[in-house]
Amino acid sequence: MADLARIIDDFAYLEEWEDRYRYVIELGKALPDLSDDKRTAANKVQGCASQVWLVTHSATGEDPVLTFEGDSDAHIVRGLVAIVLAVYSGKQASEIARLDALDVFSRIGLVEHLSPQRANGLRSMIRRIREEAVGRLAAA
Repeated sequence: MADLARIIDDFAYLEEWEDRYRYVIELGKALPDLSDDKRTAANKVQGCASQVWLVTHSATGEDPVLTFEGDSDAHIVRGLVAIVLAVYSGKQASEIARLDALDVFSRIGLVEHLSPQRANGLRSMIRRIREEAVGRLAAA
């Protein structure tokens, strides 16, 4: 999985939107493929124009660490999934519940370059992850 600090540094280095767009696609290509058995209706993120799947893994405890797997059938969206996973995966549920990945996307200058459909899909992914974290906290 991609390292968030490296992604932010790489975006700071890339000045042209076309270069940033290509970098997002490269991040998506580096994302491990999700196995077919995980591409289920239950794992599909609602509200995305492209197909996006998200799988949550949780440790046990009061404030479990959550890790995520994700995939998409669209190259640019797959890159967005990679960035979202870099923001959230491997963090405690309480931190995930507080953290809004849109702040990261704004900081690296991506939000204003997304189509309305992609921006809505991004928000759907983020909402799903944060709801998962809140649900795990409530269940503990």
